[in-house]
Amino acid sequence: MKGLCILGATGSIGVSTLDVVSRHPEQYKVVALTANTNIEVLFDQCVSHKPEYVVVVDEEKAEQFKKKIQGSELSTIQVKAGVKALEFVSTLNEVDSVMAAIVGAAGLLPSLAAAKAGKTVLLANKEALVMSGDIFMQAVKQSGAKLLPIDSEHNAIFQCMPAGYVAGEPAKQARRILLTASGGPFRETPIDELHDVTVERAVAHPKWDMGRKISVDSATMMNKGLELIEACLLFNISPDDIQVVIHKQSIIHSMVDYVDGSVLAQMGNPDMRVPIAHAMAWPDRFDSGVKPLDIFKVRQMDFEEPNLERFPCLRLAYEAIVAGGIMPTVLNASNEVAVDEFLNERIKFTDIPVIIEKCMAKFSADIADTLEVILKTDQQAREQSYQIIKEMSL
Repeated sequence: MKGLCILGATGSIGVSTLDVVSRHPEQYKVVALTANTNIEVLFDQCVSHKPEYVVVVDEEKAEQFKKKIQGSELSTIQVKAGVKALEFVSTLNEVDSVMAAIVGAAGLLPSLAAAKAGKTVLLANKEALVMSGDIFMQAVKQSGAKLLPIDSEHNAIFQCMPAGYVAGEPAKQARRILLTASGGPFRETPIDELHDVTVERAVAHPKWDMGRKISVDSATMMNKGLELIEACLLFNISPDDIQVVIHKQSIIHSMVDYVDGSVLAQMGNPDMRVPIAHAMAWPDRFDSGVKPLDIFKVRQMDFEEPNLERFPCLRLAYEAIVAGGIMPTVLNASNEVAVDEFLNERIKFTDIPVIIEKCMAKFSADIADTLEVILKTDQQAREQSYQIIKEMSL
């Protein structure tokens, strides 16, 4: 059995991962589960999967969780608190695979720790790779870790790569990646109406069941911008060789165009258990619990180029990866601040790209060659973003 640590167990990816685990109890043992504050869902997960360790980042919630399991069959669980504990469980000897599913910059350090420890990293946290770039990929290479992408698009690309492909290596026969996007809930909304978008509308994704932050990123297409940057790193390819394609049916999850004219596509129902099961079973396959695709119900598939006037966040992501250095870190940090402010109804939906662009203009593409530089840049970009928001509200 493989020992599994799930970073972000109570989020949508974590919940889906445990659903897949429950279908294959003979192959995976849940060693550690982590959560930020959601101890109610975490408790139920512990009842079902009996982990040895639990991390609750919020220290007050961690104390509440300890009291909750006192005197029960779960009392043997070791409960730890704080962000450093995430790195601890990511590197345990009993852990073979780490599902890196913490949303945002908070997932960087434990995901990087798992890579340095030579674990099989199931990467659902795209922000960790966007922020740390070559540092993360070097850690994977130096430790001998296995890196398997969980994002449906990157997992699709990985599946379409030649047999034996290793993440981070160039696929010499592949000349182009076609990175698909649903276009989110505002693909056809008149541009002049976007400033009135509510939080409820922004988080209502038409195809995927995702968390609130990622749903807003999908609505702005920043999610696709971050995936563009991630794809450049995962598949060692230039952004000029990646074409974003809006495919509203979300049946083709991405494609790889080869030098002989062949285009390989990975298809399936839009359910995150498909890429999760693929990565967990790799290089084999097992049941994900997802219904087979009924191609006759699909009937047709549409494709179109993204409108960068409608989706300026995608343009900003292209600019960040082309500039290189610390700019992807700046982009990600500013986006996290802006999205959080929008979710708390302190700014408008259309303010998100404005804040990011103004923040990026305050930085130059300095070399991002150490973790210290990345973390400092992340903090500075957040501070700048809050200052920009303050000035915009005056």
